[in-house]
Amino acid sequence: MDLAEHMYIMDNSKLKGKDLNKINFTSDQAKSMAIDIMSKYFKHTDKEEKLTLLEQVFINPEAYLEHPQLSRLAKVLFESPEEPQGTSYALNALPEDYKIFGKQFITENTIKQMDTAMRLPITVKGALMPDAHSGYGLPIGGVLATENAVIPFGVGLDIGCRMSLSLYDVPADFIKHNHYQVKIALKEQTHFGIGTKQDTYEAHEVLDRPEFREIGILKKLHGKAKSQIGTSGSGNHFVEVGVVELDEQNKFQMPAGQYVGILAHSGSRGLGAGIANHYTSIAIEKCWLPQGAKHLAWLDLDSEEGQEYWLAMNLAGDYAKACHDVIHRKMAKALGIRPVAKVENHHNFAWKEKQPDGRELIVHRKGATPAQEGVLGIIPANMCDPGYIVSGKGNDFSLNSASHGAGRKMSRNMVKQSITGSEVQKQLRQMGITLIGGGIDEAPLAYKNMEEVMNSQKDLVKIEGTFYPKIVRMDRG
Repeated sequence: MDLAEHMYIMDNSKLKGKDLNKINFTSDQAKSMAIDIMSKYFKHTDKEEKLTLLEQVFINPEAYLEHPQLSRLAKVLFESPEEPQGTSYALNALPEDYKIFGKQFITENTIKQMDTAMRLPITVKGALMPDAHSGYGLPIGGVLATENAVIPFGVGLDIGCRMSLSLYDVPADFIKHNHYQVKIALKEQTHFGIGTKQDTYEAHEVLDRPEFREIGILKKLHGKAKSQIGTSGSGNHFVEVGVVELDEQNKFQMPAGQYVGILAHSGSRGLGAGIANHYTSIAIEKCWLPQGAKHLAWLDLDSEEGQEYWLAMNLAGDYAKACHDVIHRKMAKALGIRPVAKVENHHNFAWKEKQPDGRELIVHRKGATPAQEGVLGIIPANMCDPGYIVSGKGNDFSLNSASHGAGRKMSRNMVKQSITGSEVQKQLRQMGITLIGGGIDEAPLAYKNMEEVMNSQKDLVKIEGTFYPKIVRMDRG
């Protein structure tokens, strides 16, 4: 890149007041502060990513009150007096009753966050999974059923985030014998990080869906979706090559033994975030809630915006699946192996589901795995410990749901203050695990004990197999 091109890119990433008008910044103080923060701390981030981040702060400033660079802006936005633009709603005096699984492993703040969601006038049922911890909108691990209404932040920013496990009829020692080739395949065939794009476009039928032509926000996001298909986000997103252990009686009709498996965790990338931010802004304008609950604003499914969001959400879910399909196809081709089975499931999604009393409710699973009777899913632990292939037991008290992982027990900042990178590497070496990328904030120490989490949901799922990570690829590598 020559100097002129570099200067053009730098100039093209600068924010102006008119850019912030597009994401509903109206206060001159907030605009000035946002532009200053972006120019100081995010100078190498492109304009689109800056606006996405600022929109998230605008929608849910409470979540950024302790952010090292964005806390000043978040405080201004959080404390700014606002006038209702739509219909005002009060919360119910008491939350609806709901079941908490593994309560001893869940913080009071997380339970209070779920209590707020259970006080919404549209709430019918709810449950909290044993991996639950605080999040945006609903807590991670929160399940909420509403009547004819969808909460964009009850689904989450990473719409359709999912797990997918490909199983290969290949002995587990393939990984040991081809360790270098597996590492190269992970480095060359997987791509991680916010804003990450592929060098070449992947053709996929999901990119030709009519929704991209018919819905305004999706028209704007189509280019990003096209460039990011087959890539993964940052944080706890991963692609792992590991060992799948099956007993005699297994769902795959394979002999008992240890086989090669490839497990991925990621979602709908910039497409999902763009959809979430756009429709959350609309919901907040139309559905006015008290300050502590405003990010739980909903869209009526009979409204034009509600129907649009539902279509866009489902498209984002299909796009997330397409991203996983691309990753698994490329990895299998690079390693010269063919899958014999696949287990996959969404979390961060909403479904229309019939209840035992015959009512159809909108079930939001924010970081929770669908666990209807006999339905297969995959629940990973962390970069070291084994995760599990499970089948659902159809428990109505959990709204046919289970955890989506072990769940964080420590914040990212707490982890960074508690352990060093060399200590993490030592633990990985002792367990025979190779890590490519990955930050200290994703150290196993950050997560709850997986066995305790699984013991807390014996009534929700049955274990069908075990996955042991061996070579792990994450962001920053």
